[in-house]
Amino acid sequence: MNERQEQLVRNADKNRQLVLDAERWLWAHPQVGFTEWEAHNYLVEKYEALGYELVLAGKIPGFGNIPGFYTDIDTGKPGPTLAIFGELDALDIANHPESVNGMTHCCGHHAQSAALLGLAAAFKEPGALDGLCGKIRLIAVPAEEMIQLAYREELRKQGVISYMGGKVEFMHRGILDGVDLAIMVHTAGIAEGDPYDFICGYGNNGCMAKTIRYKGKSAHAGGSPHLGINAQYAAMLGLQAVNDLRETFQEKDTIRFHPIMMGVNSAVNIIPDEMKIESYVRGRTIEAMKKENTKVNRALTGAALAIGAGVELTDRPGYSPEVHDKAFMELVEKCCRDLAGDRVKFDYNEWSTGSSDFGDITCVMPGVQFNACGATGTFHGIDFNPADPDRMCVNAVKAQLFVTDALLADDAAAAKEIIANYKPQYASIKEYFEDINDFILDKDAVVYDEKGNVTIDFQNTK
Repeated sequence: MNERQEQLVRNADKNRQLVLDAERWLWAHPQVGFTEWEAHNYLVEKYEALGYELVLAGKIPGFGNIPGFYTDIDTGKPGPTLAIFGELDALDIANHPESVNGMTHCCGHHAQSAALLGLAAAFKEPGALDGLCGKIRLIAVPAEEMIQLAYREELRKQGVISYMGGKVEFMHRGILDGVDLAIMVHTAGIAEGDPYDFICGYGNNGCMAKTIRYKGKSAHAGGSPHLGINAQYAAMLGLQAVNDLRETFQEKDTIRFHPIMMGVNSAVNIIPDEMKIESYVRGRTIEAMKKENTKVNRALTGAALAIGAGVELTDRPGYSPEVHDKAFMELVEKCCRDLAGDRVKFDYNEWSTGSSDFGDITCVMPGVQFNACGATGTFHGIDFNPADPDRMCVNAVKAQLFVTDALLADDAAAAKEIIANYKPQYASIKEYFEDINDFILDKDAVVYDEKGNVTIDFQNTK
């Protein structure tokens, strides 16, 4: 650790209690995506108390009101703009022992937001920006977890949002315009004896969001089932048909399909006339997701036809695959090692089959999402525990300070080299949106005429 890094550590440590207090408060006030107003209001107050002027995502002209904001830190010298994210949302997991109104931060996003606040405070310390150029954009973003699809679809229909994920929606609102590269620290778990403070892999799957509605006909389940069309049976057959396709998914594409049936709104003695399913199709590339989703929709449609039911298919862009720039990873790894020594594990081949909307960022600019260890238990599970906030939050502040300094010092030589050598999947944010919008599908895939003849259409024909 050099003298400059020691100064950055002191700047973080001066604000340690602010960070730890924020971690506790945010943990106790969980809310799910696009409803995180308690966290939003708490953080707005804290940032404004530090002297920041905020741009609220919900106040950008022409867009609906949602939580989240950003603020720019200008070094006073020309150079690239670095975005640093902190996520606001929790999960609905009512059986967690510390759930509040059925919600818990068992994803660790509250730790990110606490760390981002600590960054904001550290950047206000004397000498914090010495030797840096360009701008730093701190972004508190909602709705990373792709959940409650029906609620988000209703927000979309109302014009409040256009996209299901927070970062994608922020991109749509222009909040990433002019940004050149990005970082984010996510919480990671630790097992007993785990030696790591920071870990990072090469990337992870993308996903698309699906809502499937089988439509049948109600009838007396005991007295006249022949007069009904069982939507639940059609749904079960559809899921079995997709399961029978799994061996056709190639390992190189890391496809995942994991549906949940949303239940029926009828009594046990009524043939159910509706069954809703929510799912994702995940994959390593956008092209693979599009290809395999067509097969999934074909199977779902065939099941409806077999039962004589209808099926309504609703597909939405989810998250793009996340691919870390390896040169950027190397810089981040060096910074983590400067801070934590050998307690660092960066795997340049590791691929996760989970998904994050940080992937949409890496489609258009170089970015790295790395992980600060400190939680125990199962992520997204009822035993998740933010056991070590110092490692999860304060360490994350220090690491991000080191990375920011390494990128933007020396006339931003490191950042400029990473930007110049990066080959994004899309040449612009506009081109990116044009491609992911091809996922949008709203179709009755099976239509019967008065004679019982059938028209089938399950593909996106854009």
